[in-house]
This record gives sequence, C-alpha cells and structure tokens, in this order.
Amino acid sequence: MLEAQNSSGGCEHWSSRASEADYTGQMLEVSPGLYLGGAEAVAKPHQLRAAGISAVLTVDSEEPSFKLGAEIEDLWRCFVPALDKPETDLLSHLDRCVSFIRQAHADDRAVLVHCHAGLSRSVAIVTAFLMKNDLLTFEEAYGELQTIKPEAKMNEGFEWQLKLYEAMGNEVDTSSAIYKQYRLQKVTEKYPELQNLPQELFAVDPTTISQGLTDQVLYRCRKCLLCPKCGAKLGSFNWYGEHCSCGRWITPAFQIHKNRVDEMKVLPVLGSQTRTI
Repeated sequence: MLEAQNSSGGCEHWSSRASEADYTGQMLEVSPGLYLGGAEAVAKPHQLRAAGISAVLTVDSEEPSFKLGAEIEDLWRCFVPALDKPETDLLSHLDRCVSFIRQAHADDRAVLVHCHAGLSRSVAIVTAFLMKNDLLTFEEAYGELQTIKPEAKMNEGFEWQLKLYEAMGNEVDTSSAIYKQYRLQKVTEKYPELQNLPQELFAVDPTTISQGLTDQVLYRCRKCLLCPKCGAKLGSFNWYGEHCSCGRWITPAFQIHKNRVDEMKVLPVLGSQTRTI
C-alpha cells in the first residue's frame, strides 16, 4: 500500500482497487534510484525533489509540458512516443531507454519512468531494465515488478516484444533474424496490402544461409524489379533487408543495376515549368 501526503499535511492511502484515474498520481520505488509512476507524478515537483529524482523518462502519446525546470535544477528528460496498443513498436526503443536509466544512475540521479496510468507502457520499460541490469528472465523481472505493484499489467503486444528482447540477449540486435522478422511484421501491420503479395516475389531470407542448412536446396525469385516493357531484370529487393556497401543493414532493401537504367535529371526552366532530359 502506498501513501501520499495531502494538502492538509496528512496521508492518503492508495488502495490496489483504485481506479485508473487514481493510478496516474502514484509513484513508487521499484529499486534504488528507480521509480515508476503515472502522468500526475511529473506534475508534483515536491514529490520528485523529496525522492531525489532528477531524470524523467516519459513513454506516452504526447510529451508532457514540463514545468519542472525551475523546480528541479538540471533535469534530464527522455521522451518515447508510444500508444498503449499491442501493435505499438516499443521494442525498437528499449536499448535507448535502458541506456538513459543507466547513464542517469551513473550520474547519481534517481529516475522516474512514467506513462499515463503507470500500468503498461512504463511497466514494460522498467521490466526491460530489470531484465538487462539484473540479468533476469522476462518472467522473473515482470513477476518481481508485479509483486511490488500488483496492478501492473502491460498489454500482450509488449509482453511479446519483451520475450523477443530476451531471445536476443536483452539487447536490440538489428542484424538478428528475430528482429528482422519482427520489423517485417510491423511493416505488414502498417501496410496490410503487403500481406497479399505472392510468396514467389520474396527472396530467401539471407540469415537462413548462415544457419548450416547445407543439405537443403535454396530457390531465389528470378522476377525481381523487371522492366515493364522488355522484361529485363533491373535489380532485386529483399523485404528482410541486406547489407549496404556502406556497412549498414537496410530493411527493406532495393538494389538497382545502374548500367541497366537511364538517369533522368529534371532541370528548372523559366517560370514554374520543368524540363526532363
């Protein structure tokens, strides 16, 4: 049970059966120097000062209009735009969030992680931090957090993403087949029409080649980026991604053979007209 000092100097007792509106004002210490709370927690500078909090990580749809600058000297802030929906991509932000908390702790700062109600998005971030920092499994970290805050309940999409995070060794490995498949799913969720593309348009996942499948025959599509007039192959594409010549992994990847296409330049002419050569 939590206690919060009211305006008359007494204490209000927060019940675990309180409504979501009540949760927004709560703030509790999960581990030394790490606090979890809702939107109203950042609106009470006196509570943040009392807890020694000088770093705030916000996971919400909108960044709060901080009025803490004058109240808390040298406040560190980090904002992650995220809706509390299963399809929201929180996984891609986990390393940045964990790093922010670690850097704040290294600077002897206490950190508040908050969303709107302090029940799902912020819970997912704190769970990821406990997994990474305390070398816990997802179940162990989430269970520990729910012991401290029984009403904590992240949505099923965030649970799935944290299990992927665990499978990647508690870090976002963008070269991992797990992450590439996750990103591909997010792309198809955003653009549902891609789900209807025929499978023969997709090249073989390059990661399968390095998994020792030498006893299997691999087939690649021969009809990638064809000229609509003559049918000549102009290049290739891979929705899972490929390594660029610059060394970065690009997802999705499109490659055009420059010797098989004409370069068109648009030159400005008088007025608003343009001329193509």
